[in-house]
Amino acid sequence: MKIERFEEIKAWQKARILTAEIYDIFGKSSDYGFSNQICRASVSIMNNIAEGFERHTKKEFTHFLFIAKGSCGEVRSMLYLAKDLNRISETQFNQLFQMTEECSKMLSGLIKYLRKTN
Repeated sequence: MKIERFEEIKAWQKARILTAEIYDIFGKSSDYGFSNQICRASVSIMNNIAEGFERHTKKEFTHFLFIAKGSCGEVRSMLYLAKDLNRISETQFNQLFQMTEECSKMLSGLIKYLRKTN
């Protein structure tokens, strides 16, 4: 099955849900610097998947997937800080952390597939 639109990409779908969750939890935080950074990093995941797909070359798509994967790591890192600073509960941390790991694994799989088909 050929993917026709970035909205069909499972990693983008997962990143979209993650971004909504991040915004629900941190979007109205009084710590603007922290909330802005984690929200921007989560948006970067989904937007880089979309932007890379729309470039219509495997090389550029792969490049943008690596950027999205890096943003996934940034969100995961910030989740540790949020937990350490008691900004989120252990349950919230675990849920969001799992989502970032799933998204990262999906991106790795897609990168691996694209590299194999070159």
